[in-house]
Amino acid sequence: MSGAIDAETPGQALALALRLGSDWLLPSDDRMAEARILLAHAAGVDRARLPLLVPEDYTEAVMARYFDAVLRRRNGEPISHILGYRDFWNHRFKITPDVLDARPETELLVEVALREPFVRVLDLGTGSGCILISLLAERPAARGVGTDISEKAVLVAGENAAAAGVADRIVLPVSNWWDDIGGRYDLIVSNPPYIAAAEMGGLATELAHEPRAALTDEGDGLSAYRAIAARAAEFLTPGGRILLEIGPTQAAAVSGLLEAGGLTGIIVHLDLDGRDRVVEARAPSEPPQNGKNLHP
Repeated sequence: MSGAIDAETPGQALALALRLGSDWLLPSDDRMAEARILLAHAAGVDRARLPLLVPEDYTEAVMARYFDAVLRRRNGEPISHILGYRDFWNHRFKITPDVLDARPETELLVEVALREPFVRVLDLGTGSGCILISLLAERPAARGVGTDISEKAVLVAGENAAAAGVADRIVLPVSNWWDDIGGRYDLIVSNPPYIAAAEMGGLATELAHEPRAALTDEGDGLSAYRAIAARAAEFLTPGGRILLEIGPTQAAAVSGLLEAGGLTGIIVHLDLDGRDRVVEARAPSEPPQNGKNLHP
């Protein structure tokens, strides 16, 4: 695949370019849409403006960038890595091979979190920062802490926080779960690695381009939840909530871990495909002392 497009009208040029690209992508229901995304990226325009390109816009340089992107996608590289970003909730987040790709189903966690007020929020394993930054952007009075064991991930999250205008309300320490965490939070969120090591071999090829430590605990997929649930009650304010994204078969196990950790009010939220996706739990309210509620 090389060379500029030879066509007489804008419509012919676009149709030919999309057909050339989609023919090289692996067969799927999404390959024409992916070809459109990659073509717009190569041409440096918004997808909605592709029909406005004239045949002369499909230069050899544009087509070379397009075909390079198509071949990268054919080899299993995630589109977010090719583009360098992922649109998530209401912002565009920088995505690199050092962070987990922000997936649409994770927006459910953000949606559930925003159903109640919060002032202090902690994101364990923040990665690109997409969850925490989305929450802070929606709550101008809130402040947050986003931890990650990866220094490179923390740097990406910092760039995303600056781009979203919340850098002055966020702290991003390098930390392994509860290490070096202090204080209490109204809301704790996390999308931890939940894929069992035995399941890794059967996953989509594109996941090989993502950080393995963000996908699997190299065990049964529940190690992170054990660590989080064991101490969550220590870091939640009375009545504070914790929201955890889970794999579709883990609701019962994760709910049990949270209950064993002293949390109550456990709810499992389903994603748009009807699969278990987010487990919500709550710290118990402190009992009244001398007849007075100290935490109204």
